[in-house]
Amino acid sequence: MSLPHINKRVEMLTINLIREQPDAVVERLKVKNFDAAGIVAAVLDLDRRRRELQAENDAVQAELNNLSREIGQMMKEGRKAEAETAKSGIGTLKERQKQLSETLDGVSRTMQDELIKLPNLPHPLVAAGRSAEDNVMVRGGGTLPVLHEGAVPHWDLIKRYDIIDFDLGIKITGAGFPVYKGKGARLQRALVNFFLDEGEKAGYREIEPPIVVNEDSGFGTGQLPDKEGQMYHVGADNLYLIPTAEVPITNIYRDVILDASDLPIRNIGYTPCFRREAGSWGAHVRGLNRLHQFDKVEIVQIAHPDSSYESLEEMVTHVEGLLVKLGLPYRILRLCGGDISFTSAMTYDFEVFSAAQQRWLEVSSTSNFEAFQANRLRCRFRDKGAKQTTLCHTLNGSALALPRIVAALLENNQTPDGIRIPAVLVPYTGFELIS
Repeated sequence: MSLPHINKRVEMLTINLIREQPDAVVERLKVKNFDAAGIVAAVLDLDRRRRELQAENDAVQAELNNLSREIGQMMKEGRKAEAETAKSGIGTLKERQKQLSETLDGVSRTMQDELIKLPNLPHPLVAAGRSAEDNVMVRGGGTLPVLHEGAVPHWDLIKRYDIIDFDLGIKITGAGFPVYKGKGARLQRALVNFFLDEGEKAGYREIEPPIVVNEDSGFGTGQLPDKEGQMYHVGADNLYLIPTAEVPITNIYRDVILDASDLPIRNIGYTPCFRREAGSWGAHVRGLNRLHQFDKVEIVQIAHPDSSYESLEEMVTHVEGLLVKLGLPYRILRLCGGDISFTSAMTYDFEVFSAAQQRWLEVSSTSNFEAFQANRLRCRFRDKGAKQTTLCHTLNGSALALPRIVAALLENNQTPDGIRIPAVLVPYTGFELIS
């Protein structure tokens, strides 16, 4: 079963859309279980006030222009005394204009503060739902492995073969910062290089970005102010450790006007990623299942609005191909409104089956943000010969995140003699077995 053909995009959430279709905006955001009624009402009130102030400011400016012309005419005609009297009116009008401008700026900032509280509108194909249980299964592949008697989960395997050390990570930093050793470190490097090479073959240009970003970058891709509690903050410099390479790579195109002929732009990058994961406890996050620092290869596209869902399907197919080559059983889910992110219009999650844990592990999210991020980033394109610019669409996906991939590879490929390495990785690892 292939992905459904999608050619309809969501109208971007702007003040014009809220002004023209406030009820429709509120209803659509209910799919994300977000009650937007109060914010929409506040935005509309602020918008009315803003337009009233702008109209008054424009009227004062017009009066200033007329009075200036009259004074100029008086001076030309030699009516200097009359002109001097009229000049006092200019001072009064300028003071009024200053007051109006300050009030207008304050109202505009308040309205913007309200607008950024609204999440992206979900695509019409996104189903209503409360949690991951309501996600829609699209397709799957691979065969669930049958393990030998005595098979164990990856947290036992890594101790047996001394390839990842959580205790040492706690000593150096704290929980959730493992140390990879020997063949464990080599496997990490092999996966990163394999994913990068596969991305390059698919037409992605490799980027090595910074792993700390400023507030503007965090705002541009929607991590701020929505997820600041999940990000590590470098207080002295007011910088943030990245939660994903999506943030710095997408921000390459902040305040950039592209040529339509350059789209889509495909980038790929490897970075360590950092997430506080506050409040994450329990057996489901044991071992490599959830970390504070992990490695990930990310694919990012800047696309034309008319073809961004073709780009999304292309990215999903690319991620699926990686899992097929690694021999991991997988399934693809289209996220429901209750599980989709603040910034996304549509997201597909990939899960792989972890045989020793007997559960599915999320290893990738591949999303179309439509113009939501581009609007914040002011990332635009211009058609040849056109004067007007248009907002791009932005997309990204994990291709792939390493911890749970490693967990599934270790568990699914364990044998009484050791852990087999998938054939596609052997040229990168230099060994076929961890023993």
